Amino acid sequence: MTDSRSAGREALAGVFDLDALLQPDERDWQQRARRIARERIDPVIEQDFENGHFRAELIPDLAEAGLLGMHISGYGCAGASAASYGAVCLELEASDSGWRTFVSVQGSLAMSAIAKFGSEEQKTQWLPPMARGEVIGCFALTEPDGGSDPAAMRTRAVRDGGDWLISGTKRWIGLASIAGVAVVWAQTEEGVRGFLVPTETAGFTATPITGKLAMRASIQCDIALDTVRVPDSARLPDAQGLRAPFSCLNEARFGIVWGVLGAARSCLEAALDRAITREVFGGPIGRFQLTQDKLADMLLEYEKGVLLALHLARLKDAGTLTPAQISVGKLNGVREAIRIAGTARSILGGDGVTGEFPVMRHMANLEAVRTYEGTDEIHSLVIGRALTGLNAFS
Repeated sequence: MTDSRSAGREALAGVFDLDALLQPDERDWQQRARRIARERIDPVIEQDFENGHFRAELIPDLAEAGLLGMHISGYGCAGASAASYGAVCLELEASDSGWRTFVSVQGSLAMSAIAKFGSEEQKTQWLPPMARGEVIGCFALTEPDGGSDPAAMRTRAVRDGGDWLISGTKRWIGLASIAGVAVVWAQTEEGVRGFLVPTETAGFTATPITGKLAMRASIQCDIALDTVRVPDSARLPDAQGLRAPFSCLNEARFGIVWGVLGAARSCLEAALDRAITREVFGGPIGRFQLTQDKLADMLLEYEKGVLLALHLARLKDAGTLTPAQISVGKLNGVREAIRIAGTARSILGGDGVTGEFPVMRHMANLEAVRTYEGTDEIHSLVIGRALTGLNAFS
């Protein structure tokens, strides 16, 4: 695939340069991810999206760069800052949302659940090989009948002597068909609990979802749990109630705040390049007032989104970031990234719907990102609750 964004990258950096706002260690993490994205993912992503192919052979590259669970401390993980992790998410999603999703599912969901709520034995067993990319994890929370209402989950875990028997179904579970361990959330007599289920356990089945028109270069699955037996040692001892999975979801949502801006940047770069290099009516289309107005508006929303993401990262590192603030970032970032992608498509004209440019792929992926880890409507209600003190969820 030829790079349709080179002139656009230079033009964008001349007006707004995120790199200059990052600390040296944060830029180091950013550059690691950028190299992988541009050298390893970009050349093959259009083909992989077209073929519905997840290129698992790139996982060792991400692991060697230290990107898997990078924000976790110890157990082979780097303990990187929130801004470092955010910058990595932005660079990966500039290539494709599927690769930021991979890092998010592995690190912010599966590994974070173990790091936050696991026993010392569980952390020692699972986190180092997951950081090395030797074991892939998945996070089995969402169910077919209500992704936005996990309190109504139907998956059940019942005691049977010293074991647990887990039965139920999950849907839209990233990486499940290639995972070695699943973090499964289930209702028990004591409320919602989390379990570490090796995926080779009898009764566990993961089936990739086909027919997707978005996130085609990544894996999402249906999971069936047919009386899956695990020992009590598989239970996450410190995970009690929905606060546990919600805390992991907030880690993932924070990555999305940054990641979608990578998709927006990629679309803006493509539109800028086209505006500078394509000539009609005797000159480049970028000289027309309407085109410049579109570009200026795209830049403003991208820049505001990046500055908000950086602000949230500083709050997270200070330990003061709230769920409502994460919802502000996710709602704004996804909404504006979709709008930027649509405007970029209009500048590209008919060619914008082809695989020569990344814009339509990003547009499709962003519609999926808009839905998972909380829809626009859910995040609006989270913000509304924070503003009014009144709960509109029930």
